[in-house]
Amino acid sequence: MKGASHPTNDVSLNPSTTPTIQDVIGQVQAGRRQFIKGGVGAAALASAGGLTLSGLVSTVQAAPVPASIGFPGIGFDSVPANTRALNAALLGVASSTSVVDRITVPAGYTANVFVSWGDPIMPGGTAFSGNASEAAAQQLKQFGMHNDGMHFFPFTSTNGAASSERGLLCVNNEYTHEELLFTDGQIGAGYTIAKTRKSQAAHGVSIVEARRINGKWAVAKSSVYGRRITANTKMRVSGPAAGHALLKSNEYTITDTGSVPTGNQLDGFTAYGTVNNCAHGITPWGTYLTCEENWNGNFGSNSALPTASASEDGKLFNRYGVVAAGFGYKWHTTDPRWDVVTNPKEANLFGWVVEIDPFNPTALPVKRTALGRFKHESAQYVVDSQNNVALYMGDDERNEYIYKFVCSGKFNPTNRAANRNLLDAGVLYVARFDANLAGEWIALLPGTIGLNGAALRDHPNFAGANDAEVQAKILIKTRMAADAVGATMMDRPEWTGARPRIGGFDEIEVYCTLTNNNRRGSAATPTSNNPDGSTTAASARPAMDAANPAADNVYGHIIRWRENGKVVTATTFNWDLFAQAGDTLTTKTPKTTNDYKGNIVDSPNGSADYGAPDGLWFDPFGRLWVQTDQIGDGSGDFVNIGGNMMVCADPNTGETRRFLTAPNKCEVTGVTMTPDGKTMFVGVQHPGEDALASNPTQFSNWPQNQWSIEADGVTLLPNGRPRSSVVVITKDDGGIIGS
Repeated sequence: MKGASHPTNDVSLNPSTTPTIQDVIGQVQAGRRQFIKGGVGAAALASAGGLTLSGLVSTVQAAPVPASIGFPGIGFDSVPANTRALNAALLGVASSTSVVDRITVPAGYTANVFVSWGDPIMPGGTAFSGNASEAAAQQLKQFGMHNDGMHFFPFTSTNGAASSERGLLCVNNEYTHEELLFTDGQIGAGYTIAKTRKSQAAHGVSIVEARRINGKWAVAKSSVYGRRITANTKMRVSGPAAGHALLKSNEYTITDTGSVPTGNQLDGFTAYGTVNNCAHGITPWGTYLTCEENWNGNFGSNSALPTASASEDGKLFNRYGVVAAGFGYKWHTTDPRWDVVTNPKEANLFGWVVEIDPFNPTALPVKRTALGRFKHESAQYVVDSQNNVALYMGDDERNEYIYKFVCSGKFNPTNRAANRNLLDAGVLYVARFDANLAGEWIALLPGTIGLNGAALRDHPNFAGANDAEVQAKILIKTRMAADAVGATMMDRPEWTGARPRIGGFDEIEVYCTLTNNNRRGSAATPTSNNPDGSTTAASARPAMDAANPAADNVYGHIIRWRENGKVVTATTFNWDLFAQAGDTLTTKTPKTTNDYKGNIVDSPNGSADYGAPDGLWFDPFGRLWVQTDQIGDGSGDFVNIGGNMMVCADPNTGETRRFLTAPNKCEVTGVTMTPDGKTMFVGVQHPGEDALASNPTQFSNWPQNQWSIEADGVTLLPNGRPRSSVVVITKDDGGIIGS
């Protein structure tokens, strides 16, 4: 989630005086786990085959992690960290400026590339050119750029069981790297509407039919289910905010050559496009939820934006981080729909969770406004024993919040159609984490009393003709509502994951990655988000608290909570910190609240250190998988941790093993399995990030430098440019991944 067109979310957009999660948790003394010292000896290395990746993989020895309540154990040894020092040793040179540019998995596993940016995924699709010379029309039938969250939806086998041989892989395409997307880069011979349309076509969601034939996974390129959902796809807006005036943007006729104003406004029930689709979710009735994260960066203007004090539009832009320059995209220069001065209400149509039916290509995607508007990272569902449904969500920005939406209706497991509008009615809550390790879900409703002692219906940000309009404004201005009620500011809440209730474990236990926050504890006089909603996005510099206890939290941590009464309708919960990420070998000067070493449980010492936890997912068997998103080239704070990775952890003990390391300057993001657990799909995003069009392989030439063919035998062009891809992983003995 980095790069010229995608920020690290370093900037604080939230100055308020409410207690931060650090303010709350700083009073709780957390016990630290002890590391076990260990290392790789020369004799062990020699016996394993010498200085090769396969040899190194075989040297990291640790006892399997045993099974326990609700957890089947971990059966593989950690792979070594992918560091610059490792790359230098493998190359036989004194030093290196990059990590090893390839995927590494444990001994006994095989990885292959399954689908990459530019691969055809539907009838009429063309093969990737290698030099990015495709036009928008071709990109519309190809796999999108910079894949992120994903899910495998199985077909039903002839015996009625869920198939592990055929399914639809729904994959988010979060953003684009314009220097790689175009042969001549973003500017090159000039920036045109043709470039805008191609960039928009590479955003969104790719739906791919995956088939395993004769043991090999392949994309069904002629599938009727193959589909692209992009920045220009027509969508429906539903729920309590639908139809509100703040969602009535200017109407345009969208063509290949431009967006032409009709002189009318949209009706507030219609939108076009989805962008910055980061993590995701699914529903128990079999639909896909794509989450709009850094959507603010796709907007811009050549004119000055209204100030926060001048207009309602300006206040929304300020709180959500909409600025004239955007994140470097130039869509607004050729497409007036994305110019927030010309078309100010368009931005309000983004920041939602979008529901997609993968098995119905003709169904319009639906933006579900009841789930609130912010930088949605993921949406994890839980169905309790009474068939109540909840979704848990993070707002991925420093100093933002964790949310829960509880449906008013109950899940009907025997009637799929009865569930299709469950996400349109319910209550949206925001979390407050208290220092005594308890917490409260605060309802964002018109009658909720804010920090100013008045109900939200009487707050000037949400005042309306009636409570229905008040509720619509609360949902459109969700961040402001959370400010007003004193929710706990978090260190970039990203993916959420719910632990399976299996094997004797029956709690509703939800985890959330808190990726980092170097602003935490950085100010002599801490600041927090103003209850009046006037904070500029990510601008606060909060103090430490119980839930975010580390100053300069560069490595991040993982929090978890259990719902009281084991029901999702609970308004109180208990919580703790699952792990503080860090570097066992760091030489950084320790702070009173942060030694930077973390408390990851692994053996040998430091063998599964990680930082910047981002992706988080429980497999159906109870293993916790965590993916990371840091600079990815083994520099700076990550010289010992190395590049990005995916680890596997025991939720009972925290014991962790490193399963996968990734190519240079990429992020590991997105993971899913077939129902039998014997095939895993993992996403690798933006390998070689920051390269210029003049030298696209400057930092990486992955995946074609690791494989000459894809999993189905299609040839990978040896040159060209690095490509975000989905990798397919199997166990050589045919067993379950992780066992």
